[in-house]
This record gives sequence, structure tokens and C-alpha cells, in this order.
Amino acid sequence: MTANVYIIDSSSLIELNKHNAMDVYVSVWKNISELIQNDRLIAPREVLNEIKDYDDALAGWAKKQKKLFKAPTAKQVQIVQEILKNYPSLVDVSAKHSADPWVIALAIELASQSQQTLIQIKRIVVTEEKIRGNRVKIPYVCNQNAVECIDIVEMFRTEGWKF
Repeated sequence: MTANVYIIDSSSLIELNKHNAMDVYVSVWKNISELIQNDRLIAPREVLNEIKDYDDALAGWAKKQKKLFKAPTAKQVQIVQEILKNYPSLVDVSAKHSADPWVIALAIELASQSQQTLIQIKRIVVTEEKIRGNRVKIPYVCNQNAVECIDIVEMFRTEGWKF
């Protein structure tokens, strides 16, 4: 048996909010909240920092999601340094925040931890970024590091959600 843990990028939450307003698509956001409460949807704290820049309904919601956002670990710092050494164009140096390497680092760190359960835990990155040509984006770096990467609609399909 397999349980999925999703590491979500700010792009997925931003796009979800843009097309599925929280006050209209209540069941979508209820399902998201259940994943968070069950420790099956997580994000690095840098995702929160990116979302807070928008100062909208999503930012207000995100600030209340204490279980969603994880503080960086020393291991993640090492992984981010390695990612940026190998893929310096992953981040825009002029951007105020850059969650992309942190999303990937959290997934790599979790995947490297030994599992003490009978259920196989699969770590999957969720982002709306796509591979386009030779541009270095989250899916490309995930692919290079054997980390599965899907978009949010595919996460809905994987979870069997119907709305």
C-alpha cells in the first residue's frame, strides 16, 4: 500500500486560488485542508513568503496554515546549495523570494529518510511549472533527481477527487 505526501509549490496554490476562489469552491479547499491536517500536503516556509507577497485571500489563508509550512533544516540548506551549484538559473536573482530550490530540497530530504512504516510513502512535488525547451524549472531539476513532479489537477486525479 502507498500513501502520497505532496510538496507543493506556490505556483500551484496561486493558480488554484486564481481559478477556484475559496468562498465558491469550498469543497476543493476542504480537501486541501484535510491533506494538510493529515500531514500529506506540505511546503517549505519560503512558499509562504512568496504567497504573502500577494496580500490576497490566499495570503490570509496561508498565514493560518501552521502545519503546511516547514522550517528549513540543515540538510535542506545543503541540498539547496547543491541544487544552486548545479542549476544556478533555477532562481531569479532579482526576485524577492525563491521557493523553487526549497521545494525540491524538501522532497529530496524526505525521500532520503528511511521509512519505519508498513505503508510505502511516496513524495511528489506539485507545481504548475512545465518543462519548456532547455529552461531550468522545478520539473527539470526534479527529473534530474528522480523526484516525481505533477501539477495540481494531477494531484486531484491521484487522490480520486471529483467536484
